Amino acid sequence: MIDVRADGIMRTFFAKKQDIERRWYLVDADGKILGRLVTNLANILRGKNKSIYTPHVDTGDFVVVVNAGKIKLTGKKWNNKLYHHHSGYPGGLKTYSAEQVLQTKPEDLIRHAVRGMLPKSRLGRQMIKKLKIYSGPDHPHEAQNPVSLNF
Repeated sequence: MIDVRADGIMRTFFAKKQDIERRWYLVDADGKILGRLVTNLANILRGKNKSIYTPHVDTGDFVVVVNAGKIKLTGKKWNNKLYHHHSGYPGGLKTYSAEQVLQTKPEDLIRHAVRGMLPKSRLGRQMIKKLKIYSGPDHPHEAQNPVSLNF
């Protein structure tokens, strides 16, 4: 956002900590396609939906995702999409399909996809902490009065 002062000098606006107003949003993942949902979540966590967006400042909001266990994938991705984890020891590679991850930890499907869309820095690690994911319809964030979002 560019600010033009009375004397004609143009200044670029940079958000500061005291300028940021955090809101809480509630998103129902029931029947939503993973990639399309996650791009919107990443934009809200980064703050790209606000006019005060500044790339080097965390201007994003909190997001509560419910019904993560009812997320959808298109095509044959349930079997072909693989998630890898390595223990660091020889032969310590473990591979899981998206279907296996959905059965054990459905929250990890969304968290992994969102993390890949955030900055790979301290700022990204700070942003991912504002994402709260629950596999069922219940969540403990009623006190924050989250606003329901539909994508």
